[in-house]
Amino acid sequence: MRRLALAFGGLFAALLMTVTAAPPAATAAPVGKLLGYFAEWGVYDRAYYVKNIHTSGSAAKLTHINYSFGNVTNGQCTVGDSYAAYDMAYTAANSVDGVADTWDAGALRGNFGQLRKLKQMYPNLKVLWSFGGWNWSGGFGQAAQNPAAFAESCYNLVHDPRWAGVFDGIDIDWEYPNACGATCDTSGAGAFTNLMSALRSKFGGELVTAAITADGSSGGKIDAADYGGAARYVDWYNVMTYDYFGGFSPAGPTAPHSPLTSYDGIPAAGFYSDAAIQKLKSKGVPASKLLLGIGFYGRGWTGVTQATPGGTATGPAPGKYEQGIDDYKILKTRCPSTGTIAGTAYAKCGSEWWSYDTPATITGKMSYAKSQGLGGAFFWELSGDTADGELITAMNS
Repeated sequence: MRRLALAFGGLFAALLMTVTAAPPAATAAPVGKLLGYFAEWGVYDRAYYVKNIHTSGSAAKLTHINYSFGNVTNGQCTVGDSYAAYDMAYTAANSVDGVADTWDAGALRGNFGQLRKLKQMYPNLKVLWSFGGWNWSGGFGQAAQNPAAFAESCYNLVHDPRWAGVFDGIDIDWEYPNACGATCDTSGAGAFTNLMSALRSKFGGELVTAAITADGSSGGKIDAADYGGAARYVDWYNVMTYDYFGGFSPAGPTAPHSPLTSYDGIPAAGFYSDAAIQKLKSKGVPASKLLLGIGFYGRGWTGVTQATPGGTATGPAPGKYEQGIDDYKILKTRCPSTGTIAGTAYAKCGSEWWSYDTPATITGKMSYAKSQGLGGAFFWELSGDTADGELITAMNS
């Protein structure tokens, strides 16, 4: 799927790919779009670099990467972590192409420099800069008061000449317009549409996308904003069909955090993927503009005695980086799946209970996406996969 342009100097390019041990290019594109999030902060404790997208074989399978997150402050798009983004000097060992970053004037370092190198190796790969997220969505309310000025600031930042060639568009992850996330927004039902309209006007034919709620309940977050009206301005929506249930409700009941369908005993009506997809379709969003979300992580509880879903708990299970959540690459061996429900997997090990997707359940979810005519699928986030890209391979195949 990914081909180097072998024109003049093509022999050198081929030799370079051999030296850097590039995985073989995929022979066929996945059905629709296959998008993965790259977390800016992953370069720290997780030691996950852009290079890992290449060495795992994931870059050959991806169509798009969302770089997360830029911040939203004073009604404008701003850089999240400037050191990780464009200042951190990569060593030869951690660099995509085996070449260390320099301190020469005007040299682009950090994740942005690495992403530019990755795109040179995989010319069909597109990268979007995602703004907001759970922690940084509080600034969207102010941005919505002057959408044109916000769009102008975003365009200028995305197109800053220091990182020219890195980004192909913008993604907005507002959690949540006219509803509550980490903070509560009262901008009104039309604010999201106005914001996306302004971004489309400014960015023209470039990619403009948004990650949106998957709350399919009656009167829930999908109903709080005009996602149907805004759909005309976006290339697609990343529907966050995960995090429905988890250790953030410490007493339980235990439930899969990313159920595809409903099931007897589900703790909240409409909190499953198909409910969100059908509700968005009913509001006029074309199926081709919907991407199904998959988590490359699990959510869990401790103090659980019941093996099947619906048990009580005493709190969130311990995780490597934070309580109640852990990467698939860790859970697959630490707490292997013991059952499936509603199109996803769960696991009981000792007093811990976890839910997460496996290659088998992902295959089922991809079949669902195809049967619904969706535009593809996306996942949060790249560092949760195994070193050889076990989950992305399941999505791609």
